[in-house]
Formats: sequence, structure tokens, C-alpha cells
Amino acid sequence: MQLKIMPKKKRLSAGRVPLILFLCQMISALEVPLDPKLLEDLLQPPTITQQSPKDYIIDPRENIVIQCEAKGKPPPSFSWTRNGTHFDIDKDPLVTMKPGSGTLIINIMSEGKAETYEGVYQCTARNERGAAISNNIVVRPSRSPLWTKEKLEPIILRNGQSLVLPCRPPVGLPPPIIFWMDNSFQRLPQSERVSQGLNGDLYFSNVLPEDTREDYICYARFNHTQTIQQKQPISVKVISAKSSRERPPTFLTPEGNASNKEELRGNVLSLECIAEGLPTPIIYWIKEDGILPINRTFYKNFKKTLQIIHVSEADSGNYQCIAKNALGAIHHTISVTVKAAPYWIMAPQNLVLSPGEDGTLICRANGKPKPRISWLTNGVPVEIAPDDPSRKIDGDTIIFSNVQERSSAVYQCNASNEYGYLLANAFVNVLAEPPRILTPTHTLYQVIANRPALLDCAFFGSPLPTIEWFKGAKGSALHEDIYVLHENGTLEIPVAQKDSTGTYTCVARNKLGMAKNEVHLEIKDPTRIIKQPEYAVVQRGNTVSFECEVKHDHTLIPTVIWLKDNSELPSDERFTIDKDHLVIADVSDDDSGTYTCVANTTLDNVSASAVLSVVAPTPTPAPVYDVPNPPFDLELTNPLDKSVQLSWTPGDDNNSPITKFIIEYEDTMHEAGLWHHHAEVSGTQTTAQLKLSPYVNYSFRVMAENSIGRSLPSEASEQYLTKAAEPDKNPTAVEGLGSEPDNLVITWKPLNGFESNGPGLQYKVSWRQKDGDDEWTSVVVANVSKYIVSGTPTFVPYLIKVQALNDVGFAPEPAVVMGHSGEDLPMVAPGNVRVTVVNSTLAEVHWDPVPLKSIRGHLQGYRIYYWKAQSPSKRNRRHIEKKILTFQGSKTHGMLPGLEPFSHYTLNVRVVNGKGEGPASADQVFNTPEGVPSAPSSLKIVNPTLDSLTLEWDPPSHPNGILTEYTLKYQPINSTHELGPLVDLKIPANKTRWTLKNLNFSTRYKFYFYAQTSAGSGSQITEEAVTTVDEGKMAMASRQVDIATQGWFIGLMCAVALLILILLIVCFIRRNKGGKYPVKEKEDARADPEIQPMKEDDGTFGEYSDAEDHKPLKKGSRTPSDRTVKKEDSDDSLVDYGEGVNGQFNEDGSFIGQYSGKKEKEPAEGNESSEAPSPVNAMNSFV
Repeated sequence: MQLKIMPKKKRLSAGRVPLILFLCQMISALEVPLDPKLLEDLLQPPTITQQSPKDYIIDPRENIVIQCEAKGKPPPSFSWTRNGTHFDIDKDPLVTMKPGSGTLIINIMSEGKAETYEGVYQCTARNERGAAISNNIVVRPSRSPLWTKEKLEPIILRNGQSLVLPCRPPVGLPPPIIFWMDNSFQRLPQSERVSQGLNGDLYFSNVLPEDTREDYICYARFNHTQTIQQKQPISVKVISAKSSRERPPTFLTPEGNASNKEELRGNVLSLECIAEGLPTPIIYWIKEDGILPINRTFYKNFKKTLQIIHVSEADSGNYQCIAKNALGAIHHTISVTVKAAPYWIMAPQNLVLSPGEDGTLICRANGKPKPRISWLTNGVPVEIAPDDPSRKIDGDTIIFSNVQERSSAVYQCNASNEYGYLLANAFVNVLAEPPRILTPTHTLYQVIANRPALLDCAFFGSPLPTIEWFKGAKGSALHEDIYVLHENGTLEIPVAQKDSTGTYTCVARNKLGMAKNEVHLEIKDPTRIIKQPEYAVVQRGNTVSFECEVKHDHTLIPTVIWLKDNSELPSDERFTIDKDHLVIADVSDDDSGTYTCVANTTLDNVSASAVLSVVAPTPTPAPVYDVPNPPFDLELTNPLDKSVQLSWTPGDDNNSPITKFIIEYEDTMHEAGLWHHHAEVSGTQTTAQLKLSPYVNYSFRVMAENSIGRSLPSEASEQYLTKAAEPDKNPTAVEGLGSEPDNLVITWKPLNGFESNGPGLQYKVSWRQKDGDDEWTSVVVANVSKYIVSGTPTFVPYLIKVQALNDVGFAPEPAVVMGHSGEDLPMVAPGNVRVTVVNSTLAEVHWDPVPLKSIRGHLQGYRIYYWKAQSPSKRNRRHIEKKILTFQGSKTHGMLPGLEPFSHYTLNVRVVNGKGEGPASADQVFNTPEGVPSAPSSLKIVNPTLDSLTLEWDPPSHPNGILTEYTLKYQPINSTHELGPLVDLKIPANKTRWTLKNLNFSTRYKFYFYAQTSAGSGSQITEEAVTTVDEGKMAMASRQVDIATQGWFIGLMCAVALLILILLIVCFIRRNKGGKYPVKEKEDARADPEIQPMKEDDGTFGEYSDAEDHKPLKKGSRTPSDRTVKKEDSDDSLVDYGEGVNGQFNEDGSFIGQYSGKKEKEPAEGNESSEAPSPVNAMNSFV
């Protein structure tokens, strides 16, 4: 007997109870096995096994076959109804019933018409136990009617218009498949512009001249009869227009803004939107208030059709299609409602009961709308069927109680709504049968060792029997927990061993009797390949041999086959196979591949493979050098408390002798997975005596090293745990520092697990005041790294020691270190603060040190705060920018660099310890003297005339004192860049504008401008400008006789041009050889110190240059490359003195680095110019 529930396993406990399977009365799942011997005398109601579909469309050209097959005991008889009344097949000579079944065969091939037998058929299979009925089978002949003849007028339209070609196929059964072709039976191409709708019509969003043709033909293919019907061809002519007017989209189908669609659950939902417009619209789809199902959504017909497969009620809702082109967009909303024909939630199942038992038939279905459930018994509505006192109907459930043999019947459940129906047959078979075991007796099971063994005990009985298994001839019950008993009676031994061999007895019992059966189990040794084929590299033309030695159970006969690349060996006499070898002679390139040896027995099979590589013959193969192979066979011997001997076997050295072995260890107790270096030994040794630490769970591995490199590590050795001992060292980095004025924080670096030497690692922390007579105070703490002593005096020296201990004992006496309790802020400010001004940017500060006791901490140094008094325009600012310089240690003086000249400063001094700063000293005030000013902020030349230029400027941004006057120097520059005489002019300090008169017309001038204080001259700013051209002289020249058109003048100019070209070439060659321009020679001769300062490097005079001309030039003036004005600033900087933000000084307070100022060069050197290039420059550019 079999159960229809999912197979479950019940594992037996180890208790001393027999191995019994108590199968509960799972009556609703019980089914009679299809065992021929059992069915010979076992009664069973009819069951429909095969029937025609509910909607049965037949081919009218063939005989009609309506299927109805059923099983039962005794074999059922069959009858039919047609259109609700008995169908007497004996009265119709064309109708016969297939012998042994209820299948009808209606012979319409010889005579008769299929339409005569159109109707609703139902089959009934009946025996003495009940009657089963088939579905209502609606039989209809297929139809493929012709198109009605119609006269189709040619269609003429303009380029860009929309068009719909109607198909309107004839109504057939089943509906035909529509497609469009031409006269040559070629399908018409379709695109986003031209496509076929679901109704078969052909839609053009806009027509083109190439759409003109006379053979648009719609075809209807009727698959059931394999016929194709053709519509009359449609002629379309497209007239080309000069320009087609573009238009936004409109829908060709469906019409309007909204429509409705209804579909049945499980079907394919197809939604369609086709739009016209110019340019061709693109279609998009969305679902309002939801998303389209990802795995069930498909787009067809260039996204004009949306399909959702396996549609369900959850797919109901509003779907929107959007048609869009460059001129606009429209949308159409389709409201989808998903209905459902009835579908099963729980179909009724056959019941096999014994007299007096209870059971239920459940019939649950769903649909939209909700289906109505009705019951029939033996094909008759239960309301008019004979009454059965054991039966009670409760909606979709029939409850049976205390059934008897007369309760046997076949029940039909019908679930129906307006969209369809479901019909299910389920019988109730009341049987009283003693147990029967269906597994053949004395079945022999042979199983490979260490694999599962399954011993069958198929059974049947009513009531449901219980199963017991016994092992051995004496019938002893099984008590081990190594068995699993399945609900179908099968006994499983998950891992069969040799001692599992024997005879097993299966016993089935119910209240009507008992049955038993013996089976036998033999456990066989597994088949193994003890010598496997190995990878081989063979030269072409040589012979290769692969070995495959098989070991197997002596009672099994193995067969060994060889495969090449998982296929049979080539049929070639070069391949020979003996008992354990495959030999390939005269190897060729085609023999390369993977060779597999497969050993098969009746119970198992094993295989092993090797690769054959065929290479070209080589005279003498060069040796392959590589790192060694890893050592192996690691073994630990002579174990002692703190040592052990490790031995190993070296791997292949790969043609390079091993020079040394490296031994590593892993502490699996404290640092699992982390390997440490332990020792190295000579490459000739294969043993090593290793020193060990207490309380470590050692595991070792060995690596070999040669001149090529180091091997991979060996496999790890067995583990070795050493005994515990007291710690042999104390923690390091012991310190004592206070975090608060009244505590002492003692810290240390704890021992790691390897150094603990045993369990229970702790620390004994001891301390006392250094200068007192107190005894040591001690405390034992856990494995931590800090201990805080509270209530200590402020900044007092302490003696500290930390000792390790574990469960075995103490470490050696620790070293004593000194620390201090917590610091507090200093109490006293430095006194006698004095300031000496060195120059306009530097001052020196002196102070007296504070008493050491008032510092109350470690002296870090002294800190100077200094700030500049704000100008009246900035006094309203709340924040005063203070600068800070820190001087390390016990210094009593320091330098303040980077001060601003002609400024008023205030400073104070504070002492600093580890806690912070003490109080500030009294403020000291000092003033810095005047310095040289910075360059004027700007210099502009405005209002140029024939003989004058006006200069405007802004005062220096940093005057660094009181300006006394401005100095203006200027000189002309001719067309060859030669400098004229330098003019020096003094200008009052209160001026910001000056006009120079009596200048030469159309002349370039260069200006040098700087301010002065009593300390000296500041940085200069330069600029260039040009006076304007004399237009009167130009006009007079234009009134002179034009000789440029005279022939003699043209000849003279050509000669002059040739001479100039020769001179230019000579000048260019001389320049490339290092020659100087005339302006250079003149400047060397004049050497005016006021405008040509000495170079700082070697004292020589520089050449003329405008490299320092930083102001953009006007009216054709030369422009410097960086377009900026260079100003000279003080080189004094805190970076040259301090520590980061603070200054850095030597122990004596002097500067680190040299304090020196840098002065900008005056009128500059070089011959660069931003003017239009001269002929020489033009030649240089050309060359």
C-alpha cells in the first residue's frame, strides 16, 4: 500500500522498543495499488482515466472519435447521453463503441455529415460499486468559410496621411490566423509605421510613396482543417506631395479616451493601441497605481500590443497607453477586469475505508464570481439520490461516519459559474482486507559499504496495517537507532556496514490479520582504483602507457573500459589494452587529450583520468628548475615539558638543492590561524629539536628553500599541548601618569596569550611615594592594561612595579619605574618681562623663570602671546588676532620675528606644563620703527597726447611709516629697444596724479615708480606708455606727390628690399653665434647704477629686460608674461622661527636659519617685448 502524502522519514530512538512503524489512519490519502495480483480479487469503483476535451472541435473530413476510458473492479460498463438524453448507439449504424472501453467511433467517412452529430455528450462508467461520469463534451465540427465577394475600389491618398486596410475575415471555428501577403506569397514588411492589429486590419500611421502597390492581400489560415482563404487584393496609390504637414498623434484603435477589457484568469491579456501621426508616434505603456509584472509582461507588434501571460485577479486595474511624437502626446486608458472560471483549491480524493471508519470528501474551488458547489452520487444529484445514513453534506464537504460496505459509491463534485465548470469524480470504497505484503519474498538486496540500503515492504490492508521490522532468523526486534523507517514501509539503513549483512523480516498487522516477508541484505566492498593513470608528456612517435589497477569485492565481476575525451577510443591498432594498462604506440598529435579509466560493477563504478600532451621531439630537454615541493610526513617524537623533536620527509628539490628548512608554529589555543617563525635548520637535516613554551597548543609546519625560492608549507603536524608554568616575564612599558590632579594612572603592555604560560593570567600592581617612608601598596587585577590610584597629592613622584602571575605562580620580581601623580595648572606668572626692539620687524623678549614648585607639573616651556594694536577702522571688531610663540624647556628669552614696521604691539608671557597654561604676566607694550614701504598699489598712464602723459597711482598698501616723497624715473625706448637717458623726478607724498610734459610725440617711455619713508626707498612698480602721433605732419605727407607708382621708385625699393634681406640673414647668423644687440653694447658702455643694479650673484650688471614689468600695458605698450605687478614684501616670517604655528628656536633662543632681507632688482634685463615683431624677430619665427 502506498501513501499519497509527501514521503517523510521517522528516525527511531535508541530506546529498547521494537522498530515499529505506526501508520496513522490517513484515510483521505489511501489508494489501492495497481498491483495485478491484488486487483484480481479486490473490488474498486470506476475511475475515469481518459476523456475528450470539454470543447471538442472535430475535422469534418475524418471520423469522429469521442474518448472515454475508465478502470475499476469489476470492469465498468459504459453508456452515453447526448444533449441530456440517453444516446442509443445500437440504433445508429454509423456509431460503434470501442471494445473494453467507452470510446465512441462515428464513421462519417463513408456517409453522413459531421453537423448531424453536433451536440453535448457525457459518458458514464458503472460497476457494482458505483458510477463515474465524464465532463460534458461539446462536439462541434470545424468551419472554414469563404470570404464574401466584394468589389474593392482603389485607395488614393496623399503622402503622410494615415490609412487602415480592413480585413474582416469570415467567422470560422476555431477563429482563423490572419496575415497580410502580396501576390508572390511574401509577407508584407511591418514596422512602427505599418503594423497589423489584433482584429487583422493593417494600419498605416502615415503613408509613404513606397507604400504604393496593387496587391495588399489579407489571408485567413484555418489550422484545424489546414486551409487558407484569401481576400480580394486591395490597391493603394500614394501621391507625393511637396511637403507633408506634420501632426500630433491620434489613436486609430481603440477609439476615444477610455475603454474596457475583460479577461479570464490564466489566459493571456492582450491590450492594443495603434496611433497615427507625422512623424510616426512611439507607444508607451504604464499601469496606473501599480507596476507591470516583470516576468509576465511582453511587448508585441513594435510595443503597440501589451501582453501579460498567466493573468490573475491582481492584474485588474487601469492600463494606459501613451502615443508620442515631436508635436505632442495623447493617452488612452483601458480598464481591465479579470474574471475567473472555477479552479481547484482542493479537489476531492478517493477514500478507501474499512467498515466502521470515518472519513471526509472535500471539494473546494474558487473563481470570480464565486463558483457554486453541487454534489452528485453515481451521476445523480445527491438531493434525489438514495439516502445513506453514514453520509452528511456540509457545503463543500461530505462527512462519513461508521461506513459500511453499502456506503461504497462514486461522488461527483461540480463547481460552476458563468465562465465554466469543474467536475471531479472521487470514490468511497469500503473494504475489509487483511494485510498483504506486495514485495516479492526473499528479495536479495546488494549494497556497497558505507552507502544507504533501502529494503522494500510494499503493503496493503484495510484498516491500514502497522509495520514492524526484525533482523535475524530468531526474529529478534531491532533496537539500534541507525535505521530510518519510511511511511510506505521501506526500511533505510543510512550507512550500511559489513555487519548489516543478514535476513530482515517485515511484518504487517491489522485487526483482520497479519502478513510477513523476508528479504536478504549483502554488503559489498567498494570498487577502487588503487593505481591511477598519471599525466604524461610524450614526444611525437614514442609510446605511452597508462596504468589502471582496480581492486573490487571478490563476489563482483568488474568491467574496465577506456575513454578518450569521454568518448570511445579510436578504432586503431596502435591502441592496445591488457589487464591493467592502456598502451598507445607511435603517438601522434591527434592522440592528445584526456584518457579515462572506468571500472564498472553491477553495484558501483569509479573512474580516474589523466591528460596526454604530445610534443615535438627535442634533442635533450633542459632541466626544469623550480622551488622545492613541500615536505610531508611530519612526526612529533620525544615529547618533554619544554621541548619536542620534529621530523619530516623532504619533497622533490626540482633540480635545485634544498639549502634550508624553515619551521613555523601555530598556537591553536591563543592565536588560531596565525603562524609564527620558530626555527631554521640546514637543508641536509630532516629532524629538529624544538624548544617550547609552557601552556601552548603547538602545531608545526615546514617549508623548504632552494636558490629558486621557498616551497609551499607542508601539511600541519599533529597538535602538542605543553604543561602550564608560572610566567617567566613581566609586562613591559610600565608608566605612571596622572589624568587628574588627584590620581595616578598606572599603565602597562600586557602579556599575550603565548607569554602567559598558563591559565588565569593576572597582574599584581604595587606603588608608593618616592620621597616618603610608606610601605608598598599592592592590588591584584585581572588581565587588563591599566589601574587608577585615586586620592594622590598633586604632581608627586611615585615608585611603581607590575608583576605577572597565573594559576601556577608569580613571575620574577619586576623592575621599579618612577611616575608622577596628576598635574595641575601653574600658579605663578613669569616676572620681569622685558622687550628689546632689534629692528622694524624683529624684537627680543626676556623674562625671569617661575619657581619650580609653582609649576605643579612637568615644565613644557614658556608661551608668548603678542598682538598688534588695531587701526581706528578696525577697532570696532570684537576679535583681536593674537599670535603665539612657544619656547621649549626652561628658556628665559626669545625672538619675535615677522613684526610689522611702524606698529604698536602688546605681549605677555605664560608658563606651560602638561596640564596647560598658567596665569599671564603683565602686558608689555612696544613700538616698531619705520621701515621701507611696499610698492605703490597701482600705476596707470592716462590721457596720452602728442607731448604729454598723465600718471595716476594708489599709495602703497603697506607704507610701513610716514611717506616722505615719491620717486619717478623714466626713459624713452626707440624702435630697436635701445634705452634713452634716464630722467629722475621727485614728487610730493600727498600727490596721486602727475602730468609729464614736453615729451616726444609717438615715443614709447618706460617708467619706474617707488615711494620713500625716512627708512629708505621701497619696492618699485614699472609701466610703459606711448605718446600719440602728430596727425598734422601725417596729413602734410599725404599731400605730397605720390611717387609710389613711378617705375624708377619701384625698382629702387626692390633693390633696397633685397639688401635688407641679406643684412637680416647676416644678423641672424651672428646672433645665433652669441652676438649682442647694439642696445646691449650701449647699456654696457653707459652702466648707469641707478637704473642697472648689480646682480646679487656675481656683481655684474644685467642686460635690459622688462621681465619685472607686471602691469598690463595700454596703447601698444609691451605686456609682461605673467601680467602681474611684483611687490617687495618683508621676508620676515614665523615659518623661519616657530614650531608650526609657533616659532622654533634653539636652546639659547636664537633663530633656526638666517634672518635676511631680499631686495628686488631695479630696471631690468633682457630684450623681450610685446610689440609687433621686428624683421629680425619675424625671421627668427620663420626659421
